[in-house]
Amino acid sequence: MSLPAILQNTLRLPVICSPLFIISSPELVIAQCKSGVVGSFPALNARPAEELEVWLQRITSELKSFKSANPEAMVAPFAVNQIVHASNDRLQHDVQMCVKYKVPIVITSLRPPNDVVGPVHSYGGLVFHDVINVKHARKAIEAGVDGLILVCAGAGGHAGQLSPFALVSEIRSFYDGPIILSGSISKGEQILSAQAMGADLAYIGTRFIATHEANAESSYKQMLVDTSADDIVYSNLFTGVHGNYLKPSIANAGMDPDNLPQGDKSAMKFGSGGSNKSKAWRDIWGAGQGVGSIAAVTSTADAVLQLEQEYKLAVTRLNRLAQPYGVE
Repeated sequence: MSLPAILQNTLRLPVICSPLFIISSPELVIAQCKSGVVGSFPALNARPAEELEVWLQRITSELKSFKSANPEAMVAPFAVNQIVHASNDRLQHDVQMCVKYKVPIVITSLRPPNDVVGPVHSYGGLVFHDVINVKHARKAIEAGVDGLILVCAGAGGHAGQLSPFALVSEIRSFYDGPIILSGSISKGEQILSAQAMGADLAYIGTRFIATHEANAESSYKQMLVDTSADDIVYSNLFTGVHGNYLKPSIANAGMDPDNLPQGDKSAMKFGSGGSNKSKAWRDIWGAGQGVGSIAAVTSTADAVLQLEQEYKLAVTRLNRLAQPYGVE
């Protein structure tokens, strides 16, 4: 299936940058979109609720001005992440803001977005939904979403446990819409791999934490440079939902990363009051298993440039490898 019109001729790479709690700010989103990849942020990053309109005004106006001044540039659309959860008492307000500013893409998480799809479709926006298994995918499709984000093993933050080879294949057997793949993607060749196995776009988060524009502590960014896949811990202690975190940050918080207790899913809380686990995201730092590919903290523009160069090299290499088998 071809990509929706809004994603055609606007992307420098087939990439959506995932929304990062606390970290994704207007500065990062704008830099990502100007670099030709979809930038995104969680609506709950804008606090208090009234701040969301300020963010949307700034992002839409700056991207419009940049595109006007650079008509030949690939300027990607942006996305806003909405947590579809009973405790998110901001959901209705935040969706209304997305409708007011005609946010191009709304990314929904946790529960089927039945109450979000209609308002977003009313102005022509797209809804992409996070899923970790086939059951969740079918429910999202029933809700009328425009694409599925497959959050597979190795993704940063909240992540599933299935291999992308398994999940993409199973979902492609009954779904021909856009698939965005997440899980340890931090290099250009991995973007191409996602496409090769049946996805349309790659979903990248951890790589963009290690950028100048990211709203993260310098020690967090440096830890991404200094660690590898062996330093990732998969636990549900911090939010009630399983996710991947940096082992050194857990140790720095005074806990044994190799002996963590189980979390309580019923303790999840989102909305204007925040989460009683929100400190976890400040002190216990999320990251995907692809951290070993991060060699330096760079600008967002340089990060995208590196991904582009790696992607093109991978295409050339695969073309060369395929020739002996009669594939042009």
